[in-house]
Amino acid sequence: MTRELNRRDFLGTAGAVALGLPLAGTLRAQGAPTGVPAEWLDPPVEFAQAPFWFWNDDLSEKELLRQIEDFRAHGVHAFVIHPRAGLPRSIGWMSERMIDLMRLAIEHASERDMWVILYDEGMYPSGSSSGQVVAENPAFRTRGLVCIDLDEATPGTEVQGVRIDAEGKPDLAADQTLVAVTGRKSNGHRLAIVDRPAREGRSTIRGLHFVQDDPPRRADRREVPENQPPGADILNPESVACFIRLVYQRFYDEFGDHFGKTIQAIFTDEPSLLARSAERGMVPGTTGILEHINRFLGYDFTEHLPTLWYADEPDAERRRRDYNRAIQARLEETFYRQISEWCGAHGVALTGHPMGPDDIGHLRHFHIPGQDIVWRYIEPGKPSALEGAQSTQGKCASSAMIHLNRRRNLNEFCGAYGHNFTFEEMQWLANWLLIRGCNLLVPHAFYYSIRGPRIDERPPDVGPNSPWWSQYKPFARATSRLCWLNTDGVHVCALAILGRNDYLPWQAAKVCFQHQRDFNYLEARHLWEDARVDSEGVHLAGMHYRALIVEDDPPSQAKDAIDVLTQAGRIIRWDETMGPAKLVDAIDRLIPPDVQVTPGTPDLRIRHMRKQGTDYYLLFNEGEGHLHVRLKLSVQGRWTLLDPLTAGDGTVASDAPLSLARHQMCVLAVDPMA
Repeated sequence: MTRELNRRDFLGTAGAVALGLPLAGTLRAQGAPTGVPAEWLDPPVEFAQAPFWFWNDDLSEKELLRQIEDFRAHGVHAFVIHPRAGLPRSIGWMSERMIDLMRLAIEHASERDMWVILYDEGMYPSGSSSGQVVAENPAFRTRGLVCIDLDEATPGTEVQGVRIDAEGKPDLAADQTLVAVTGRKSNGHRLAIVDRPAREGRSTIRGLHFVQDDPPRRADRREVPENQPPGADILNPESVACFIRLVYQRFYDEFGDHFGKTIQAIFTDEPSLLARSAERGMVPGTTGILEHINRFLGYDFTEHLPTLWYADEPDAERRRRDYNRAIQARLEETFYRQISEWCGAHGVALTGHPMGPDDIGHLRHFHIPGQDIVWRYIEPGKPSALEGAQSTQGKCASSAMIHLNRRRNLNEFCGAYGHNFTFEEMQWLANWLLIRGCNLLVPHAFYYSIRGPRIDERPPDVGPNSPWWSQYKPFARATSRLCWLNTDGVHVCALAILGRNDYLPWQAAKVCFQHQRDFNYLEARHLWEDARVDSEGVHLAGMHYRALIVEDDPPSQAKDAIDVLTQAGRIIRWDETMGPAKLVDAIDRLIPPDVQVTPGTPDLRIRHMRKQGTDYYLLFNEGEGHLHVRLKLSVQGRWTLLDPLTAGDGTVASDAPLSLARHQMCVLAVDPMA
């Protein structure tokens, strides 16, 4: 690796319109513009995209090395080695052949100043080592809770995988445990809650090998079946320890000399409590889970267990939220904390992303917090860009980075967007993330092979097998420049929106985006764990939030902090009746606007970074039309417009009107010394 990467904590065409048409006047071409940082002109390789590299066919040493060189030639200096469906059975998960090929790729990357992220599963969700955890100990199979209505069960039959004896009682197998016998409040029926393992063929993960040897591509372009290894019980710390030994420790034993150098991180992918194909009626849990639930919630949950299956029970929605918060806290203890501590002790970063788009609580265990955009959950020109849980994920990861004192945050993006996905959409998604503070992009995915049905496995290939590959290098360098800009600086922001460990509200966030009032999400735990709260606001990790938007009732532990902020007038209570105008007025009374935009527009996104003595305003037209605006900034100095696509720059008057084309990203640099 380069000395720089070793030394630092790693922690007309549609394409041209999307990334860099001039805002106003003419930008100088790349060369030696005055006052522009060298890193902007030639971004360090540590800020390169790190795409998923699907290893999905019979791999050859020669072809692997050729593809790595092709990545470099197109401005991609990193990759995530991701074993994927389509591998031959001769290349099994963590087999000697797979390890040898990984070593080849890692060593070749090292020789070429590239870097690598290892992927911890074959294929996903993470936690089972492609079924090897359960193969080593069947007791480590995914477990959950099932509910049996004893007043309706027929003696001598089986209900939810549990035998009912002649007296109408559960006749438990050796691997089943009675959690509780309780009653429904709505009709008085007696319920037996049983903890048991998932049935054979259920709660599985996606596998690496097609069921049929070398299947043809389907005429309907649907994916062909692959093997489905059993998922593991990631709520059981012993099961997770087995997973760490089989995967993480094996990686270290084989590649430890590259940890913290060429190998910057290990990627864990959306660990799931019930894995995939979960049984109908099974609720996440494990042996002894009720004791943990009671301890976390501070009250006995036993009488509320029926709410997990029956929505007509009293206060069912709130009790389900309580249970989910408690179960996610258990997952932090048993899974995320264990692998995070292992990575920290072995000099490599834990990265990847949790299951939920707003699971910000789990991100405290990531050295590089992350999230992912898949399945067209977020699209240009659609409400999904600002509405719903998925719309929170860009800010989720970047806010966690700031408040946890991390250096980087990542987002996997473009996965399963379909064969009709376009380069313009890809660039828009990248900008959508960058304007929200992402500084490590993980495209999903570059395919080793598109032979036969591989082309249809969570398509499309957005790299070498895409129609835009010849145009990729300027895009890759542009995103590297913007990732550099989002790193090692100060995010100028004085507004926070309160969230919980497993929930981030989006309604007030939408108003803030549309009115250029930037914000970060503040997980509530910070209020009683590590933030300083006084009459001036919330002080955390170098940030000073002078206003806190609260949409829902905060956790009880936050009461003291909320009381202080309420008394100081720094809480803004949001609900739908408040309306956008009142919310913006309430913000402006506490925080003078950093940027004022005339005329107002809901499509402009602005992120203010202060870096190396210069203020940078990332400007992104997220909408579908052209924008013509004037900006009034809170900082004074000489304005320079920077083009991420070309690295060109041009001076512009501070009162000049600015024009942003559809989906355009540019950067306004303000030099206070000028």
